[in-house]
Amino acid sequence: MNKIKNLMPGVILNNKELCEIFKCSPQGGMRKSNKTNTLVLITNHIESVYSDSWNGDILYYTGMGQEGDQSLDFMQNKTLNKIESNGVSVHYFEVFKDKEYTYLGRLTKADEPYQTQQLDANQSLRKVWIFPLKLVENKLPITVLSNYTKAKEDQVHKYKIDKLLNKVINQNTKPGKREVLTPQYIRSPELAEFIKRKANGKCDLCENPAPFTTKDKIPYLECHHIIWLSEGGEDAIDNTVALCPNCHRKMHIVKDIDDINKLKKIANLRGREIALKNE
Repeated sequence: MNKIKNLMPGVILNNKELCEIFKCSPQGGMRKSNKTNTLVLITNHIESVYSDSWNGDILYYTGMGQEGDQSLDFMQNKTLNKIESNGVSVHYFEVFKDKEYTYLGRLTKADEPYQTQQLDANQSLRKVWIFPLKLVENKLPITVLSNYTKAKEDQVHKYKIDKLLNKVINQNTKPGKREVLTPQYIRSPELAEFIKRKANGKCDLCENPAPFTTKDKIPYLECHHIIWLSEGGEDAIDNTVALCPNCHRKMHIVKDIDDINKLKKIANLRGREIALKNE
């Protein structure tokens, strides 16, 4: 039980580790364990017949049963519906990458379950039970939200245009909101200013002049850490460059190895120049 209590949101487990910790079955999206008195819920964003979704801070989780109408008295549907009185602790995982289970935390009821219609595994319309749930600890690591967004983007890239249009027409037009925990790194403003001045008004990557100047007539460039601070990079001269906004976004999205190597050479050269001057 200590292993369960020590799980932190954002931790990634494989299926074997998940089963060892919770003493549950290795299969299914709703896994009850009598040994640990827990119910593990899993949303697989890669492949699933269910349509689990977040709207704001509420998770709308589809009940158990892949074919035909679902019953509220069926197995884990009954367990989940009675969590206020049965003492079962509910724990939630999302799968963003094959065989990787990201822990989000404990869940509790946000409202009573309700019925709606979805397609089953045979693409037949059927009645399902939807459980509105919310996290007990309501804030998530920012990496979890990023992975969720990336998984949904990968998923919709595979949709045919008619399915995509149907999703757009039926979606909630008010954007959802989820509270996240994001580490705040204290960056050196002196270092950022120094690197921008060393760039002399030109982007270190594309080598073009800054796209515009500020109100103070300063060429607009953005400071970029080649190895991100969140990945252990240092806020230091040999890890920092000045980029135009376009190249900055490129480095965060494309992460091209040739670009990374080019910027490392520039940063390392500046670092050596400073070291020689200070000898």
